[in-house]
Amino acid sequence: MLKKYLTATAASVLVLAAAAYAPSASAQAKEEVEVMHWWTSGGEAAALNVLKDQLQKEGVSWKDAPVAGGGGDAAMTALRARVTAGDKPTSVQLLGTAIHDWAEQGVLADLTPLATKEHWADHIPPAIAAFSTYDGKWVAAPVNIHRTNWLWINKKLLDKVGGKAPTNWDEFQALAKQFKDAGVTPLAHGGQPWQESTIFDAIVVSVGGNDFYKKAFVDLDPDALGGDTMQKAFDQFRVLRGWVDPNFSGRDWNLASAMVINGEAGMQVMGDWAKGEFIKAGLKPGIDIVCVPYPGSEKAFLFNADQFAMFSLDDKTRQDAQLKLASAIESPSFQESFNLVKGSIPANTEVKPDKFDPCGQKSMADRDAFKTTGGMLPSLAHGHAAPAAVKGAVYDVVTNFFNSNQSSADAAKALVAAVALAK
Repeated sequence: MLKKYLTATAASVLVLAAAAYAPSASAQAKEEVEVMHWWTSGGEAAALNVLKDQLQKEGVSWKDAPVAGGGGDAAMTALRARVTAGDKPTSVQLLGTAIHDWAEQGVLADLTPLATKEHWADHIPPAIAAFSTYDGKWVAAPVNIHRTNWLWINKKLLDKVGGKAPTNWDEFQALAKQFKDAGVTPLAHGGQPWQESTIFDAIVVSVGGNDFYKKAFVDLDPDALGGDTMQKAFDQFRVLRGWVDPNFSGRDWNLASAMVINGEAGMQVMGDWAKGEFIKAGLKPGIDIVCVPYPGSEKAFLFNADQFAMFSLDDKTRQDAQLKLASAIESPSFQESFNLVKGSIPANTEVKPDKFDPCGQKSMADRDAFKTTGGMLPSLAHGHAAPAAVKGAVYDVVTNFFNSNQSSADAAKALVAAVALAK
């Protein structure tokens, strides 16, 4: 939890520094938003420009505060340092439980009047709104919904080897072997903890099903975390390790996507932010790039929703700019334009699917269908299923297993111990 990072001394520094911090008269005279985020890849930057352009039309200038690093861990470290120093940004990109952590500190602005006026509750799915609200108040504006359990396949390579999109684990292994026999890396992967945990999320729901996933990663039940089903998930994870090239360590996710784009690798397990890279490269999702849920996870929509929270500020001009930013984010026109570029789907369900590619339309249909079946599942890897401390503990166990010869039984035991310590 965030409290672990703010000691009493640091909190005192925050209060004193915040009191001393005062924007210049010129800064107060114009509407400007400083936005901290980690969208630095080509596809992400292109999507962010849609929001910048929207705000410029509203007369609000944009001050960029990017912090590179997929998953946002580096950005959260930088954010804690700035808040402690009394230098709060206007707005920040946040995920899942991190929103509640900051809201608990009392530093986020209340967006409820705007949300009420614009009827956000009527068109934002409850599973997403649960993270946008805290103590009955709206504290963040969701910009999208990402599905994390996608398998992406280079269609040209698929046709070349005479394969088919896999619908189960046996078919996945058969296709991987076809790629390897053709001299192609079967699975593009970047060796970073969040990427390995993204894959493991999909494996857990594939092996155990939706109820098991919730029991293990939402309820944090020790029997689920350490039992036979979790061991089978680690077994499958070990097999996947054999389909990855030897130079995966430290590779950024978008470079792994580039391997699929360039025909160096056949497949990638990654959220649909990868689709933004495919689009930027001129490939058409659903045509040049095949998209199917990770085999066995077809009835699950593992989600990750980017949201923008506004920090509480005293300056009225900056407050007005914050409201314009939040309103722009939730507008159907922006949600459509942004998500067409980003690869995700709108958080606003008023947006029609007509302009979206087949992969986006599939996500939107499943989003709507799974609302009543329990298939909308929060991603552990992306900070939605459990607090940050638990997420970090799972990262450690999963990435250690992937990069060692540890047995599945020992990994499951380690998972139980690590989660217990982090709770």
